[in-house]
Amino acid sequence: MSRLLKMQSITPLSKYLIESAEITEQENGIYSYPIPHITAGMQANIDLFGHPKWRRDYLKPDRYTEALKARWQKAIGSWDDNIVVDIGCGPGNLYATVGGSPSLLIGVDISQGTLEIAQEVGYVPLLADAHHLPFIDAFADLVVLNATLHHCDDMAKVLAEAARLVRPGGILVTDNDPQVTAWNWKGLGLLLRKIRQHRAYWIVARKPYVATSRQRLATEIHNQKPGDGITTELYYQVLKPLDFTVTTYPHNHNLGAEVLQGELGRAPWTVRVPQRLSGIDPNSQGAAQSIMCIAERALRN
Repeated sequence: MSRLLKMQSITPLSKYLIESAEITEQENGIYSYPIPHITAGMQANIDLFGHPKWRRDYLKPDRYTEALKARWQKAIGSWDDNIVVDIGCGPGNLYATVGGSPSLLIGVDISQGTLEIAQEVGYVPLLADAHHLPFIDAFADLVVLNATLHHCDDMAKVLAEAARLVRPGGILVTDNDPQVTAWNWKGLGLLLRKIRQHRAYWIVARKPYVATSRQRLATEIHNQKPGDGITTELYYQVLKPLDFTVTTYPHNHNLGAEVLQGELGRAPWTVRVPQRLSGIDPNSQGAAQSIMCIAERALRN
């Protein structure tokens, strides 16, 4: 059961919604903005991340490390007293890891199940498509996307939509999307990747709910095969025309604040071995697992 809300009655989102936005509030307190078309990839993300077991597992402390906390705290400083929009927030991992006291913390996701957990963490939850958000321009101090872009059908469109929300002088940060050149595995390296992607792998790993949730691979829209993933060029192409100063940091996942000093860290052997077998130097910048992007919007004259 849900009810259609007039914009002025919605608390605390009303001030930041476009006039035409028709938002409903469900009985569990989750706000919802209509999604006109759900693609196969979107449905896979809804199914997997909304799974009762997965959404709880995904919030366990061992999934989000001190390295990630240090990296993000260095990148964004304090969240205190800021208006923050977390796009693809999942069950709230990023805020649960980084902490702080935002004046408003909005979590956007397409999975209602995962938003129920994010609400418990402290987010104001909004069920919406990241490609089409109901917010006005330039209202957020900080917009973040952690391990989100590669789960979206159109990475450039989602990145531009996120950038639209950032106020002049505000910051956009993304992280943990796979770098194309790190995953261009071939031959035996590609075979190892296919084994890990197989349904049987997840059953052996004692996570059968992942294998039965319309295949976990389907959620990784831009991390399914060689040639998929993010590039530094995409960030510059999308963000520089929108008055952002863009800095990118390729890195492996074990590294903290050192990422912002240009260090790469070291990938686990499960990545390094297939890279070697594919002719990729695992110590090179192009072999780094992910790219962090920090983009600051210029102040207007």
